[in-house]
Amino acid sequence: MKNQSVRHLFLAMCLSISAHQMLAGPAPKAVRKYTIEQFMKTIRFGGSDISPDEQNVLFSSNQDGVFNLYEIPFNGTGQPKQLTNSKTNAIFAIGYLPDGRILYSSDQGGNELTHIYLREKDGAVKDLTPAPKAKFQFAGLSHDRKSFFYQSNQRSPAAFDVYEMDMATLTPTLLFENPGGFFPGDVSPDKRYIALAKTITTSNGDVYLHNTKTKETKLLTKHTGDVNNGPEGFTPDGRKLLISTDEGNQFSYVKSYDLVTGQSTVLDKADWDISGDNLSYKGRYRVLSINNDARTELKIIDTRTNQAIKMPALPGGDINGVNITDSEGRMTFFVNSSNSPATLYSYDFKSGKATPLVRGLNPEIDAADLVSGEVIRYKSFDGMEIPALLFKPKDARAGDKLPAILSIHGGPGGQTRLNYSPLVQYLVNNGYVVMAVNNRGSSGYGKTFYAADDRKHGDADLKDCVESKKFLAATGYVDPVKIGIMGGSYGGYMTLAGLTFTPDEFAVGVDIFGVANWLRTLNSMPEWWGPQREAMFKEIGHPKTDSVALYNKSPLFHTERIKKPLLVIQGANDPRVLKIESDEIVANVKKNGVPVEYVTFPDEGHGFVKKENEITAYKAVKEFLDKYLRGPGQ
Repeated sequence: MKNQSVRHLFLAMCLSISAHQMLAGPAPKAVRKYTIEQFMKTIRFGGSDISPDEQNVLFSSNQDGVFNLYEIPFNGTGQPKQLTNSKTNAIFAIGYLPDGRILYSSDQGGNELTHIYLREKDGAVKDLTPAPKAKFQFAGLSHDRKSFFYQSNQRSPAAFDVYEMDMATLTPTLLFENPGGFFPGDVSPDKRYIALAKTITTSNGDVYLHNTKTKETKLLTKHTGDVNNGPEGFTPDGRKLLISTDEGNQFSYVKSYDLVTGQSTVLDKADWDISGDNLSYKGRYRVLSINNDARTELKIIDTRTNQAIKMPALPGGDINGVNITDSEGRMTFFVNSSNSPATLYSYDFKSGKATPLVRGLNPEIDAADLVSGEVIRYKSFDGMEIPALLFKPKDARAGDKLPAILSIHGGPGGQTRLNYSPLVQYLVNNGYVVMAVNNRGSSGYGKTFYAADDRKHGDADLKDCVESKKFLAATGYVDPVKIGIMGGSYGGYMTLAGLTFTPDEFAVGVDIFGVANWLRTLNSMPEWWGPQREAMFKEIGHPKTDSVALYNKSPLFHTERIKKPLLVIQGANDPRVLKIESDEIVANVKKNGVPVEYVTFPDEGHGFVKKENEITAYKAVKEFLDKYLRGPGQ
């Protein structure tokens, strides 16, 4: 959820732009319309790696409908070769072992209980972690490349222990038995230390150092007040640990902690959150990622000169997923933007050549027909400035009365970023304005903004969404009575809260596996969330001591107020928001005589990993919006 050590970051800022500025310029050419099937021919990726001989690139993608493993030559010749053929469960690449064998992870139907699998060179597959009710997470290769580390809650459902797996014998050894309260991080090159994160609240955390020899666990980040500390990783020489912190600052930066002297020095600092700071195998390069106003600003720094290397000209967008070989001579990365899905690239440091290997965009789609997200800001009910991303049809003109849909991210502390979304492009291509609101509580805009929704969920953050309607109306091309709200996970809760607690503000709602009953959701959080559960209790409310407040902010108990059409989408295997949440909200709203549509998927969890299901869901979203938001015959 919200702690930066365990969840993804996202979104935006910029100067407000007037309707005149947005609408100025020559009339655009006609935009071709595309089907959802065409948009979903877009390829999504799930990680990459380079083979030990540096001749091939491993990646996972959903190009055939379900995530599987593929391999393609580093120089880009030929077509990808499919290595696995799952028709049911998604397979995500971990990487090559030094002898060329492959590790990957997979769960069962979206239940999030991932296991680690070994694929032999002949294609044979073995589950290295066969415990049926436990979760296993890969935690890196050892520095000597003779073993790898993984984390598991097999011993205790609420705590992840750290194991070392010998590559020759495939025998695991327990390195750290978690007493509870810690999330394990990196293991030092000499295997003596393990970095640990301890979540106190969603805005407060510490870093500990566990000595595997003496079994001592030492606090490294003693502080007062709310400071979000988290371990990044050890330096290749094993002398220092990089620590992310926002101590004395609105945004997170990175310190270098000397394991011998105990002294810390600032390594990297920016005007935004540093979302990643990692060293290559031998330490020649440092990969620095900055969450710059909903975009990833990436620098690859040569540590010998402390200067960023000059990358070749690439299509506009974010560079992410950087993976550098042990030789430090080659790497892979992805380039992604709001109007272009990711493309996988290989790069040779010596020649400076970047080669596109696999392009994510369906060749049937003209990139010129897609729209770029625009970072805007508006004032909310109390004067707080709210960042958002605006996507408008290319042919939008002053005087148009276009329907609009707010898109609300999950979390609650997520961030919508300038990344590609086939659903957003599909809706905009069909004449909808989409505005992705980064309401208060979103990450990426400083810790004050991040904590501004604490204990105010479904109230202050919802008011931020309501206030965005004024900005949309002022564009001159949005019909103010045709604005709906849509979101997944916490965004689904915001959708239900919007229809329940502000029943006259939004014309329709699209809830995608959203929370309806906080009491049940907080009580049913997976045990392996460990201390993150307590952090969520402190931020949102404790189901035992704050039951009245949670009851009051849970849409399920107030469904008689809902009077606008609702679409609900739910995965049957969702371990976070249980299907019964959606079952009950649908049944209750139907009693009001309100149009309710319900789409469920027996083979999905908390999100989509199967392309066929996404097509079904997104088609249902557009048909619902065409019927109840745009209106018949328009």
